Amino acid sequence: MLKDQQGRQIEYLRLSVTDLCNIRCRYCMPVTGVEKTARDDILSFEEITRLVRVLVGLGVKSVRITGGEPLVRKELPRLIHMLHSIEGLEDLCLTTNGILLSEMARPLSEAGLQRVNIHLDTLDPERFRHITRWGNLPQVFAGLRAAQDEGFDPIKLNAVLLKGFNDDEIISLARFAAEQDLVLRFIELMPIGPGRNMKSQYLEAQYVLDQLSEQWTLVPFGKTLGRGPAEYYKVVELDSVVGLIHPVSQPFCDRCNRIRISAEGKFQDCLAYQEPWTLRDLIRTPGLGDDALTEAIAGLLKLKRADHGGFLLPQCTPTRGMYGIGG
Repeated sequence: MLKDQQGRQIEYLRLSVTDLCNIRCRYCMPVTGVEKTARDDILSFEEITRLVRVLVGLGVKSVRITGGEPLVRKELPRLIHMLHSIEGLEDLCLTTNGILLSEMARPLSEAGLQRVNIHLDTLDPERFRHITRWGNLPQVFAGLRAAQDEGFDPIKLNAVLLKGFNDDEIISLARFAAEQDLVLRFIELMPIGPGRNMKSQYLEAQYVLDQLSEQWTLVPFGKTLGRGPAEYYKVVELDSVVGLIHPVSQPFCDRCNRIRISAEGKFQDCLAYQEPWTLRDLIRTPGLGDDALTEAIAGLLKLKRADHGGFLLPQCTPTRGMYGIGG
């Protein structure tokens, strides 16, 4: 069992396979994109699989593939198949913007992917193009239909809550999710990367509860859906479930159960701050066995923070952007 210094059990790995993306969400990535990481610096599928196998041996039960946009990583279904074959891994899922999902849903499902989360901030095509800078909403809807056809369950929609942008779509998003039998989660805007310059658009998750409660009856759902931090409510009249992720207004650091590894093998204990620690060089050390790799990971975990300090710890280097570590 993998535990940190605070006694929190670590069972969830968020694994980025690329820091590239095919859109430019305004709170995530600069319009110019990011400097492309050299191909040789990106972990190979074999290196990723070895790393995940070691982590599963330590107690990790769930792996979420992220990016950037993970579907831009070439031959991704091959990696999914390799990870799916790891004994002891209980949950293998992926977060995507959905743009490439219509063509990828079937090979991902056949490779062993169990669940998908699709990022969707708005149902309005023009707003979608504005927030993503050049995204095409019909492509996302096509990807969603393909995921439904493949039987991924549950399918979750992730919407970042933005004042003056989509705060008037809370009800329509909830209706859409219910009609499509999806689980909708609203996520508070985090002061990370470009999001640090958008504080005027921040809204607390409580705003969502207030809006939904004026329209329908909400009751606590009473159970989690996956190993993430969302707080779920049943919308009685819609017979649907809505989740809230509130890392700013109500931090959940005391029950943090995750670690993150970037595409180039950097180990990140907290979404808010990045560190120079890397597992890539260890993995590529000739003759280094899994026992030594296990010991190194356990040592890094001892450095995991008790909390993110409201994303403002002055002695820490802020995460450069969500794109680098997958949210």
